[in-house]
Amino acid sequence: MNRSVFALQQVARRTLCSSARRPVENQVPKNQKLFQEDNGVPVHLKGGTVDALLYRATMTLTVLGAGYVLYELLKAASPQRKA
Repeated sequence: MNRSVFALQQVARRTLCSSARRPVENQVPKNQKLFQEDNGVPVHLKGGTVDALLYRATMTLTVLGAGYVLYELLKAASPQRKA
């Protein structure tokens, strides 16, 4: 019983430890340099095109949502016509 448990542990350890891994480069210093650069661009747009698109989509949805809320409030506040 002990030998089979020991053999199973060795096999599990070997498969976990010997799998091929890609070396991962540390991206933090590069990102810190990009985001701390004083170039007049707001920090929420320094990520590039994707950040700009996400920002514009968020602002568009916010404005449309606020407009819809105002429309519904005005519609609820106005008296209903009796048919």
